[in-house]
Amino acid sequence: MGFRSKAYKNGAALIEEGRAYSPLDALRLAQKSSPAKFDASVEVSMRLGVDPRKADQMVRGTVNLPNGTGKTARVIVFATGAQVEAALAAGADEVGDDELIEKVAGGWTDFDAAVATPNLMGKVGKLGRVLGPRGLMPNPKTGTVTMDVTKAVSDIKGGKIEFRTDRAANLHYLVGKVSFSDQQLVENYVAALDEILRLKPSSSKGRYIEKITVSTTMGPGVPVDVNRTRNLLEDTDEA
Repeated sequence: MGFRSKAYKNGAALIEEGRAYSPLDALRLAQKSSPAKFDASVEVSMRLGVDPRKADQMVRGTVNLPNGTGKTARVIVFATGAQVEAALAAGADEVGDDELIEKVAGGWTDFDAAVATPNLMGKVGKLGRVLGPRGLMPNPKTGTVTMDVTKAVSDIKGGKIEFRTDRAANLHYLVGKVSFSDQQLVENYVAALDEILRLKPSSSKGRYIEKITVSTTMGPGVPVDVNRTRNLLEDTDEA
């Protein structure tokens, strides 16, 4: 077991062993137990009752968080012609075609999202080995392969997040920063949860959401009651 700081241990001591908290209380406790001296991110981790090896049980989607993520996403756009100026005007951090593709092929991944116009996907598709494992590959299902680069960039910059299950059926996504109010965090949590519930594969049997944990950067995980999915703004164990 790795070394745990005193601040981490103090935060972990606030979490009652064996207890699953309501989402609102879990988010409050994650904020309170955060050991970081900076404005840490707040993340939700889920384990789903799906088999990601089956194409029809892969859970993947996007959602616009009502309160944003608290960070400005770095977005690159693979585009040519008029879409170059449109992407730059929307706030893209870097835009290009062959030269940008070559740069990424060389291993550069200093960005949070990538958008591509359909006419360039034949070339961008060759970047699968670089972008795929990092979840950065443009995909029409998530709105990142599009001619409307203005909307794509604006959505991502404005708080749009992408989520997908990994090989072990785990799913992770940000809901904000420790500096957010608990209401802002739970509103973001609800927005993402509703979309994940909507995307439940029809072929998935048994319990869909098996485990939920919320945590902050460098902070301990707080277990969440998976049965709490409605009226979460008022739902608190301490009320």
